Amino acid sequence: MKRNLLIYFTFVFFCFSTGVAAQLATAVTTAVDSTQVRIGAQINLTLQVKTDSLSMVEFSPQPLFLPFEILEESPIDTLRAQQHYLYTKRYALIQFDSGNYWIPPQKVVVDGISNFSDSIAIRVATVKVDTLQQPLYDIKPIQLVERNYTQIIQQYLLGIFFLLLLFTLYYLNKQYKKKKEALLEEIPPFDRALNELKALENQIPTEQEEYKLYYSKLTDVVRRYLEEEASIDALESTSDELLEKLELRKDAGTLDLNIETLNNLKRVLQNADLAKFARSAPELGIVTADRAMVEQVVIETNEALPEPTLEELEATAAFQRELERKRRIQKIQLIGISSLSVIVIAAIVAITYYGFTPVKDTIFRYPTKVLLDNSWVKSHYGSPPISVETPTVLLRDNKSNAQKVIYAAGDPFNDFYIQLSFEKRATEDKKELSEEEQEAIARELMEAAVSAYEEKGAVNLLVQNDNFTTADGTTALRLYGTLDLPNGAESTRCRFVSIIFPFEIGTAEMQLLFSKDDRYGEKIEEKILESIEIIKEL
Repeated sequence: MKRNLLIYFTFVFFCFSTGVAAQLATAVTTAVDSTQVRIGAQINLTLQVKTDSLSMVEFSPQPLFLPFEILEESPIDTLRAQQHYLYTKRYALIQFDSGNYWIPPQKVVVDGISNFSDSIAIRVATVKVDTLQQPLYDIKPIQLVERNYTQIIQQYLLGIFFLLLLFTLYYLNKQYKKKKEALLEEIPPFDRALNELKALENQIPTEQEEYKLYYSKLTDVVRRYLEEEASIDALESTSDELLEKLELRKDAGTLDLNIETLNNLKRVLQNADLAKFARSAPELGIVTADRAMVEQVVIETNEALPEPTLEELEATAAFQRELERKRRIQKIQLIGISSLSVIVIAAIVAITYYGFTPVKDTIFRYPTKVLLDNSWVKSHYGSPPISVETPTVLLRDNKSNAQKVIYAAGDPFNDFYIQLSFEKRATEDKKELSEEEQEAIARELMEAAVSAYEEKGAVNLLVQNDNFTTADGTTALRLYGTLDLPNGAESTRCRFVSIIFPFEIGTAEMQLLFSKDDRYGEKIEEKILESIEIIKEL
């Protein structure tokens, strides 16, 4: 008995000591980058577990940090440190209310045993607003924004495109079938009957339904031929009525058929009635013989028909001419509809790809759009020569003289105005200038450029300046901004750009002027400025 008690207490002590050792070997630590933050500032929390290499560590799959919100959660980072392993998990937290808060303890399960981290106090401070020193402003009024219909227009146009495509395919298929039927109708009845009989020659019926269909086609061929060529109401007549009408025509002398031909036709019609109504299935030899008899009936009927009179020939010729006229009209309509469909489809595809406005401007020849799409001209002007690419060639202006040469093209009110001027400097000015003198000359040049705009009647000038570098690395002065330019009784708000090159022998100036509301003006400006190059060696 004592021995059993000793074994029991030894087992309990071993389990207790093992659990305590496991607890002592496991350490859960929590750290934050700051315990005092502002409202809306991010708090970086690190949760770390130190344990041996054989332990199973499980972090909570849904950690609870209320009243903080989780911004981001990193995966578990494992690091070996001597005889232990460090399991690290990081969280990014945030709080949008000021006050004192606690980050609650987090549960970590190690080998099935729950461990909890320490709680941490966090102070969330508010942002101080100084209403005395900081100026207060009224709420800005609502700004009306122009609605953008581009996306919805593209969607509607795409839908219209597919509907038109389906309609075009349906229409063309219908016209093709009509044309095919018209071609069949154009074949003379005799030739068409022989063609249909030849097509039946390749058909070999084997079942009763096939016999019924075969004889229906066979009798329809001879009935249609008699109705079209002999003017006998054959399609709506029974077999006996048809034979009776043929005998009457024979007795009247208008259709000279042999008795044997009528008997053969009677035999074929009887076999057809048996196959269609009595569900009989004749032998293959009888079927072949009946087809041959019908062919012979058609041939003999064609030979027995009287020659057409002059009036009938003229009526037939007039009918053919009218038929030809209708065909031409149908062909013109088909070509017109097809062309219109191609144009509409091409326009829809272009609008979907390029947008409605560029396509509209291209079709209706928007002035600056035409300039932008034209083949541009690259040429050299003045001395020292300046190479520039422009939509049109710059022509020498009538205002040019020995002191100042002007090249210009365009109109700021209708499309785009470009001016390139070269002005010589006096001989006594050709000397080495100090930095202050160069700045003074630059200011004078800029003031002269502004004065030149004012002399043209420009008002409300908003001017900015900076340095401009050409494609070859030459630095120049740039003036740019907006102004109101008189245009008759009204004025037009324009954008202007002046590039001033102060050379030793004189000054060169590139002026660009166009309507501020022009959709393509800035693209033309950018393309021209990118092409400017000073030619240093010819």
